[in-house]
Amino acid sequence: MSLLSHLKSGAAQIARLSLGAALGVGLFVSAAPDVAWAQAAEAPAAEAITQSRPALWVVRDADSTIYLFGTVHLLRPGHDWMTPEVTEAFNASQILWLELEDPTDQAAAAPLIMQHGLSPATPLSSRLSAEEFAELDRAAQTIGLSGQAMDPMRPWLASISLSMAPLVQAGFDPAAGVDVMLRTYALEADKPIRGLETMEQQLMFFANLSPEDELDFLRSSLDVFEEGAAMLDQMSAAWAAGDPDALYNLGGGEMKAEYPNIYDVILTRRNADWVDQIQQELAGSGTVFMAVGALHLAGPDSVQAQLAAEGVSSERVQ
Repeated sequence: MSLLSHLKSGAAQIARLSLGAALGVGLFVSAAPDVAWAQAAEAPAAEAITQSRPALWVVRDADSTIYLFGTVHLLRPGHDWMTPEVTEAFNASQILWLELEDPTDQAAAAPLIMQHGLSPATPLSSRLSAEEFAELDRAAQTIGLSGQAMDPMRPWLASISLSMAPLVQAGFDPAAGVDVMLRTYALEADKPIRGLETMEQQLMFFANLSPEDELDFLRSSLDVFEEGAAMLDQMSAAWAAGDPDALYNLGGGEMKAEYPNIYDVILTRRNADWVDQIQQELAGSGTVFMAVGALHLAGPDSVQAQLAAEGVSSERVQ
């Protein structure tokens, strides 16, 4: 099946929760399999620097300034996205807000994954057909695992594992993720770092999927297993060009049409919660830099759109 056919497939829209998570859910960095981090460490350095101009907005009142910057949680090395506008905004901010205070904290993620990501009493082999489990085994072997090793996983965790490792093999690096780099810059500058959500909150978005949605999530991830890097390249290119409309068309629009409940959980409701937190910040004073997955700043249910509905305007800076 062609890439275009996959993009138009209803089932493939759930798989976008894996691929689009590089722009939407910071948990995927900390939940990446150890093999993915090992392969990232061994990946060759990028030969050329790509000049990128991701979108940047600002929200202001009389005594508060909040910058809104869209990120990619998993990115190929070599993107130079720290433009003068982003640098000025970051340096002017007293606090850095991320989706997760530490998106690289695998030690914190591990017990949550053990609790909510494993189900040995109902292994994958009992929930998939023999043909599907054989397909899972073939895919798992390409990332250094096996169907047997993944059998105790819940479908949502197997889907993440199968989605992340091939992306790293293709050159996408968790350590090059914009959130991770911003956090490093903040630590070097002794800026406080805060999280909009906890790791458990993000994990439960997936753990609370219905059994049917979980299985569809895994099946569709298997369907696009070999094409994930091409999909994420398209999303990353839209992000780097500062084109939120193109980004939304790639990562959000069809998901909203085909799976509105999942879209609501992953994007709309979280954006609404962040709007509340932004308004609390506006009630105070000072300047903050808020960096979230780029899909949250794109489309009709974006943070900016929901702020506007509350009478709070945002201005595009870059």
